[in-house]
Amino acid sequence: MQGGYNEEHKVSINTAKQIAKALSKLKLHYKTLTVNPDTFEKDIIKFSNKYICFNALHGPFGEDGKIQKILKNNKFCFTHSNHIASAKCFNKLKSKNIVKKYNIITPSFETVKCNNINLKLLNTIKKKFSKFILKPTSSGSSHGLKIIKSNKDLLVFSKDLKNFKKKFQKNEQFIIEKFISGTELTVSVLEKNSIPQPLEVTEIVSLNETYDYQAKYSKGFSKHFIPARITKQNYKKCLNLALKIHKIFKCTTLSRIDFILNKKQNKIYFLEINSQPGMTALSLLPEQANYKKIKFETIILQLINNAR
Repeated sequence: MQGGYNEEHKVSINTAKQIAKALSKLKLHYKTLTVNPDTFEKDIIKFSNKYICFNALHGPFGEDGKIQKILKNNKFCFTHSNHIASAKCFNKLKSKNIVKKYNIITPSFETVKCNNINLKLLNTIKKKFSKFILKPTSSGSSHGLKIIKSNKDLLVFSKDLKNFKKKFQKNEQFIIEKFISGTELTVSVLEKNSIPQPLEVTEIVSLNETYDYQAKYSKGFSKHFIPARITKQNYKKCLNLALKIHKIFKCTTLSRIDFILNKKQNKIYFLEINSQPGMTALSLLPEQANYKKIKFETIILQLINNAR
């Protein structure tokens, strides 16, 4: 399953291309379905439920639990996590509240509906947090991400606020999160013989101001350092935290967890968890697996064998 009519359509297509290459190498027969959310249930029942659905989707109606629930109701086996874990991972508000219960720190935040975002609110948040990040609760690939570090940033954003709000539904929920300066880190977790294991810690240095869509998916706009250039103690802490979070959310086969390390405080903050990380040629999980000498085809086979 590929595509999906959302902001991550192109990423999904690129992921699907890599998966198709791997399936061909593994000599496994497959058919491709480009997903249309409006007709998906009708489209899927045309296939025999003896097929395993390989979920190469990203974003809404792909990794948010909705498509997983439809597949389960129609008795299809599918890769990656189930609808409950997927929904919890994809919703940034849910995931932040869940990790807080386990005493895992995450940046302070508030929530607001898109329609209620205005200059008065933003000024109040600016006074409270000094620097902050605005992002949709349920979206991916840094879609709708805004970082406000200065009064100039706030002024520029306020001038574009009307156009910004047009891109989203009135009732769409946003997180306003305190900006934590530091080193961006990510850890992939991959199951081996049904036992989840953290792979490595990657340090991400974006050549853009933020690790945005371009930095994530265009060659030459970010640098990845494996192993991350942090202390051994923090490296080990990141691995242990990622494994703990993977288990808390009950992810299946794999996940990727993003952190930020504030070196002044010597604190590692949880940012988000991805139950269906990208599998493109530039993606972080395959890069970490390759560093560990794990073949891409091995990951694909593991996902298929764990389909349920």
